Amino acid sequence: MAQSKVGEVAAEAKGAEGMRIKWDDASMKSSYANVCNVTSTREEVVMLFGVNQAWNRGQKEVTIQLTDRIIVSPYAAKRLALLLDGVVKEYEKALGALNVEGPTAQR
Repeated sequence: MAQSKVGEVAAEAKGAEGMRIKWDDASMKSSYANVCNVTSTREEVVMLFGVNQAWNRGQKEVTIQLTDRIIVSPYAAKRLALLLDGVVKEYEKALGALNVEGPTAQR
């Protein structure tokens, strides 16, 4: 499968110790999720991603179609949390604060 020049340039980066990292996206897939649930044990953090297709708020039961499960170590989860925190801070700096209401705020 041919890669574009832009993809090749973007796919190469230097690691923290000067090691060259090459990202192989040949087997990558893309998924959309508007729901995420996370559970953990001492050894792993499990993230379940899916899609909520219920459009009526007054429903008694909602079915979430789960599409992906990602399992990482607690160390990888902490690094992911730090990365996501940085991305959200950059987003808010550029585009304004995100107002996220928790489950207790919904009626």
